[in-house]
Amino acid sequence: MIQTGLIQNVHGDLVTDACYDFYGLRLATCSLDQRIKVWQLDENNTWNVEDDWKAHDAAVSKLSWAHPEFGSIIASASFDRTVKIWEQSTAQADAQQSNNVNGSAQIHVPITSRWIERAVLSDAKGTVRAVEFVPHHFGLKLATISTDNMLRIYECVEQPSLVSWQLTEELDVLSIAAGPSPGYLSRAHTMALATPTQTSATLEGASATLVAQALQQSQNAAAGTPNSQARAGLGNREADGGWCLSWCKDKYWGEVIAAGCGTTGVIKIIQINARRSSTLLTLSSSPTTDASTSSSTHVGTTDPTDSRTSSSSASTYAITSVAWAPSCGRSYHLVATGGRDGHVRIWKVKPGSEDIDTENVAMGMSTGESESDDSKWTAVAVADFDQHKSAVGRVEWNITGTILSSAGNDGRIRLWKATSGNVWRPAGSVGVEQTEEPTQPNSKDVDMDA
Repeated sequence: MIQTGLIQNVHGDLVTDACYDFYGLRLATCSLDQRIKVWQLDENNTWNVEDDWKAHDAAVSKLSWAHPEFGSIIASASFDRTVKIWEQSTAQADAQQSNNVNGSAQIHVPITSRWIERAVLSDAKGTVRAVEFVPHHFGLKLATISTDNMLRIYECVEQPSLVSWQLTEELDVLSIAAGPSPGYLSRAHTMALATPTQTSATLEGASATLVAQALQQSQNAAAGTPNSQARAGLGNREADGGWCLSWCKDKYWGEVIAAGCGTTGVIKIIQINARRSSTLLTLSSSPTTDASTSSSTHVGTTDPTDSRTSSSSASTYAITSVAWAPSCGRSYHLVATGGRDGHVRIWKVKPGSEDIDTENVAMGMSTGESESDDSKWTAVAVADFDQHKSAVGRVEWNITGTILSSAGNDGRIRLWKATSGNVWRPAGSVGVEQTEEPTQPNSKDVDMDA
């Protein structure tokens, strides 16, 4: 049986994100209360708050740790349309590390912010919903995606000061040319779901006022943009959409990222290139009307992101989370998605021909620009789970890409694992609710039935 613990009163409002550092010994959390907290795991497997500070002027949506080779760095995205870069004070960090080594458990550093704001990235015209550092072998870079549907790539040009970041790429995810679209194994279902970012959601302990204010600010901003009318058909409200991204962990293929936005219900796999970025593949669970795409392994050409079709299709829904699995020597990639329809889907993505890919990258082209079918990336959906029965807010892989976890509005974290025959099955679930008569103060309801 899994041994679990419960951290009480983590924040004063709804927790929007939690992410581990590279070693899994520190945990950063953010919330609608505009604060970031950093927790450290002690020798008793207990999480203790290490730092706590007000980071933004609105709800904090996402966090991302940089690779430790660059230092202790966190990037935070917020509804205030900014991304901030935070660095832990070296002197303070060394003092605490020395304190821990000496075993002075009675000496506690006051809970004041030891994280210094190094830079503020304020190019977004909408609320920033996701941020993620690029794999470290590409340098100190990060990607952001906001409700203006723009994917932005930043690179730090002043290390180690971290004060200067250059916007190296700015892509409209909806407008960028769509890549081949694989067929899908089953038809998606449309569900009307209340989520933490909707004012109609009924979440115990959540601040509806703060959510409403954040949404109103973003909607007012969208109304003032020149192309707001063109985007109006993509969703009735900002809260109905989903904005997410995830980097490919394998450096062999270059800087490749999976990104989704709005209510299109698709994920675009984009090759970031200095000369011309383009879409390698489009993952869509909405079945195409072309008969030639009926096979789940066939690569079609229908563009499911077309607003003329996606806005009227009954099968479209928002993708709220995407996670690219570590490759660990596989000849293919695994990409998982979670949506507002309550489904967790796993895609098997196979890159194009190695020789052709290398030649295209050298020429500044994506694999999709080659005339040869061998150069095209292909994908097939290998799993589709709807056990959450409610919106899925997060999907995440383990370090080897063999176990997928998902968190939904049903209040449970569910695990998925492939069998020896590469058939994906449920591997258990963990409930964060406490039992009525807990046997231990920090016990949680645990259900490990497959």
